[in-house]
Amino acid sequence: MLADASSSLAGVVPSDPGGSRHLHPSLPDDGATFRLNLGNGQHIQIINDATAHPSARVATIPLGIEGFDRIEAVQRFLSALHGRAIPPDTRLTRQQRDRYRRMLRAFDGERAGATQQEIAEALFDIGRLTRDQWQASADRHRIKTLLRDARAMIAGGYRKLLRHRRKS
Repeated sequence: MLADASSSLAGVVPSDPGGSRHLHPSLPDDGATFRLNLGNGQHIQIINDATAHPSARVATIPLGIEGFDRIEAVQRFLSALHGRAIPPDTRLTRQQRDRYRRMLRAFDGERAGATQQEIAEALFDIGRLTRDQWQASADRHRIKTLLRDARAMIAGGYRKLLRHRRKS
């Protein structure tokens, strides 16, 4: 929903909207609201309303494509906060969650000093294999892939977990 600014924001616009980039306190002496002029008619507004309404909390949702994901997250948060049934998180399928869990377990095993064969035995519940059986095993390649993907996730790929897949 788009709405006019609330009355607490009155007087926030600086007298020099096209001027240099700096903060303008809008409320004298309390420092609760600032407006940063970014130039080109764009501004960032910083509001600290905790002093006036300590129990009031808000969620700001950007209007970009990621806004849909954030709206769903806020809905789940509100449901949990007010003791209601929490809607399911639709970003990951059950299969994806299971794979990510296996990836992290494999990585933990590797960091603890387990061999790839020991990790496979634990994750895939396979019996002890001879060296030749292990070299020819498809589970050997599954472990290598899980470890590769776990390293990528830990190196920053985990951010993808926060977004829905989008059709291009």
